[in-house]
Amino acid sequence: MSLVRRHGSLSKADIARRSGLSAQTVTVIMRALEKDDLLIRGDPVRGRVGQPSIPMRLNPDAVYSYGVKIGRRSCDLVLMDFVGNIRLQLHQTHAYPMPDDILSFIVEGIPKLEKMLTEAQRGRIAGVGIATPFQLWSWAEETGAPKEAMNSWRGFDLRKEVAARTHHPVLMQNDATSACGAELIFGVGASYPDFIYFYIGSFIGGGIVLNSALFSGRTGTAGAVGLLQVSDKNGKPQQLLKIASIFVLENLLRERGIDPEAALVFGR
Repeated sequence: MSLVRRHGSLSKADIARRSGLSAQTVTVIMRALEKDDLLIRGDPVRGRVGQPSIPMRLNPDAVYSYGVKIGRRSCDLVLMDFVGNIRLQLHQTHAYPMPDDILSFIVEGIPKLEKMLTEAQRGRIAGVGIATPFQLWSWAEETGAPKEAMNSWRGFDLRKEVAARTHHPVLMQNDATSACGAELIFGVGASYPDFIYFYIGSFIGGGIVLNSALFSGRTGTAGAVGLLQVSDKNGKPQQLLKIASIFVLENLLRERGIDPEAALVFGR
């Protein structure tokens, strides 16, 4: 299935050749995946000797999943299909993210979206994935949020709280690592087995892919490029996040009397 996703569509012969498996083994596996509606047949490709080739591709309606993106100024809840298309979406803005507000948005938003689905579609939802900056309380000063309010994130287990209020499995990942994983699966990652991904948001972050697999490290932040030491315009050492983050751009705009709203479009 990874091969099919990476190449868009492949015939059984192509999969056998690329995977090193026997044609018989590939046929058995493909039949099982097709029976489970995970793969669907494309139009026959003719013009070669013998029987026409039948390309197989992922079935977009095979599996759905919820995705939650927590940003500095907004939060998004989406329903995504098996090939990465966003089918449904809810959006909420905030001055700064607060645990109770985010939790309510997620657990109240899921039933709203499920009302728009058929019973069969609801039965194909795999779970909820939450992409969020880690240790939100440590960025109160940079984001202009009250320190006392942001401290409410200390000890708050968002994954656990969401899981207790919905019947779906819940996973949580650093937002930059999640973005890197999305690039690997749905972006240009198919062409590069090893790469480092730079995520420029309110704070610059990143992710690492090794041998076509997301490498998150022991703490889940292996690609935390924001902590890298670089030189500022005066040649002094400075952390990259203090130079190449959206909040820095906002502050520069304010200093020059320019409305930073345009920057918020990118750094929400």
